[in-house]
Amino acid sequence: MAPRSFWKGYLKLSLVTCRVAMTPATSENEKVRFHTLNRETGNRVESRYVDAETGKPVREDDEVKGYPIADDQHVIIEDEELESVALESTRTIDIEMFVPRDSIGWIWLDKPHYLTPDDKIAEEAFSVIRDAMEATNMVGISRVVLYRRERAIMLEPRGKGIVLWTLRYGDEVRDASEYFRDIEQPKPDSKVLGMIKKLIEERTTEWKPEMMEDPVQDRLLDIIEQKKKKKPAKAPKAKGKEPVDTPSNVVSIMDALKKSVAAEKKGKR
Repeated sequence: MAPRSFWKGYLKLSLVTCRVAMTPATSENEKVRFHTLNRETGNRVESRYVDAETGKPVREDDEVKGYPIADDQHVIIEDEELESVALESTRTIDIEMFVPRDSIGWIWLDKPHYLTPDDKIAEEAFSVIRDAMEATNMVGISRVVLYRRERAIMLEPRGKGIVLWTLRYGDEVRDASEYFRDIEQPKPDSKVLGMIKKLIEERTTEWKPEMMEDPVQDRLLDIIEQKKKKKPAKAPKAKGKEPVDTPSNVVSIMDALKKSVAAEKKGKR
């Protein structure tokens, strides 16, 4: 059973409008989570906001947002002022423009969501917009209020539905050239390159979601299960790592690659 949508509104393209629902495409509900307890009593510990100067608890009604402008000086912004900034895009995704899908780099993609028609009447208009983007290899660009702020979004057709990606803003993306510019680009040795390609071929397989299992979470669940049974939990033994000599020339790289390829073949047999 599909999870309930967390957002409902309208998808609009010019005069074409339809009701849509949105659900996050990823979930962290299965992650192991802990409560903070008082070791002496076993009771849960509450977190409260306190005044940094007086140390006294602050009532929820007295908590406000403040933008720092100098040391110990803030401009106070009320919740109503925050909510009024982007009212037009609160419940309507108005597609403002289209761009080629391959023109948006991976680094701009933030969080994926599934967008679906919210009722039978909306399916026709939703399908027309989706199929037109698919046929032209285009994605829609718009804005919508999510997670208490207005966000730029990308609409990408995917199967019967549309994947809505929140996009990072320009000041959130760092220029890669600033970090990669000092890396030298020597011409690779053809033999070394061939061995690397061979190693890649030996390790090539089909993608499966099972590859992304979380071993840390699995071990945590084992510890929790043992404690539930009142058995002492054994900490996993750390695997000893042998020191690895850093290759200093092409010959040592070739030797390492030959051993790697041989080990891959032996492992497959």
